[in-house]
Amino acid sequence: MGPSELIPGATAPQGDSRDLVVHLARLAGELRGTGVRVTPGDEIDAAAALGHVDIGDREEVRLGLRTSLKIERRAWDVFDAVFERCWGLGKDSKRRERPRSPRRAPRSWPGDGNPLSMLKTRLAEEHAGGVDRAREADGGRPGYSPRAVLRRKSFEVCTGEELAEMKRLLSQAVRRIATRRSRRLVPSSRGRVIDIRRSFRRSLAQGGELVDLARRDRAVERPHLVVLCDTSGSMDPYTRFLLTFVLSLGHVAPRTEIFAFNTSLTRLTPWITAGNVAATVRRFARNVEDWSGGTRIGECLREFAEDYLRQVVAGDTSILIFSDGLDRGDTEAMEEALLAIRRRARRVIWLNPLMGDPRYRPEARGMMAALPHIDDLVPAHNLESLEALLPMLQSS
Repeated sequence: MGPSELIPGATAPQGDSRDLVVHLARLAGELRGTGVRVTPGDEIDAAAALGHVDIGDREEVRLGLRTSLKIERRAWDVFDAVFERCWGLGKDSKRRERPRSPRRAPRSWPGDGNPLSMLKTRLAEEHAGGVDRAREADGGRPGYSPRAVLRRKSFEVCTGEELAEMKRLLSQAVRRIATRRSRRLVPSSRGRVIDIRRSFRRSLAQGGELVDLARRDRAVERPHLVVLCDTSGSMDPYTRFLLTFVLSLGHVAPRTEIFAFNTSLTRLTPWITAGNVAATVRRFARNVEDWSGGTRIGECLREFAEDYLRQVVAGDTSILIFSDGLDRGDTEAMEEALLAIRRRARRVIWLNPLMGDPRYRPEARGMMAALPHIDDLVPAHNLESLEALLPMLQSS
């Protein structure tokens, strides 16, 4: 049966009237067109939900879709209007009121013939393969946008053009960390709070008249970051993009110190060229000793703790360590260094690109030694994982 047969009065979609997935996709597309946020994941949930409701009861279908599509309460009226239009009466049909039947067991669908599972299966396959499917080429079926696919694609399999687009998206994303307001009030020409004391002080120059009111506003908090980036051979597919990410952070967080480590530690901050990220990364690659070589994480972290810790780390500092934790050196040195860093810093975040693989377990000697002394272990294999880091920096 097609959707118009399954749902009383449902207007079948143009094209293949037997495809319930297209019918659901049209509803989601109409909602997006009105400004209601509906993601591909919500469409998957809605498709699954339809398999657990009485598909012949329009009211039950409406409530099931409204819940599974996660429609906000303020958008319920918009959803109801769109639902009536997309799941409404056919041109030659009369509305039939169907009495609600007693609650019954969920409808069972045959395994391969379940049209509601088509959307989930299709999107899962494309997510795994990183396929960029155009909506026009597939008859308007729902799918990931090119940007959504790009955000989930691992750095190591990206082309040069894709990495360039990622860098542009990343530069937009990092601006968010420069918008968090603190509770501290500072003088501001257009502040929302009147500073009574400064206003009266200014009035002295006007004979006591309050002509010019002084104002205050909440200060914008900019995080204090120290970044240590592993530039050994095992990190080579990720290093350049991660450094680009760090340099983008530096534009909105001026108090950012950058270090590279492999078999030795190198401070990169003096080599940063203002406004030219690509030239800065090339300079790093030329001047860092043993770039793409071996790694001794423990010795490098100990050198940082002994030579730079008191100089660049304070109580409000977040430490970011980009590394896969594959260490050939002394794990005892790593533990001692991380213990000293953790005592002084506000937060220690370890970003490991290998965590992009669901089979990964932090069982390497370096990672096992580091885990007790860090606050967070997070992935750093694609753009989506780096964007997820930004709220953590805002709350640091």
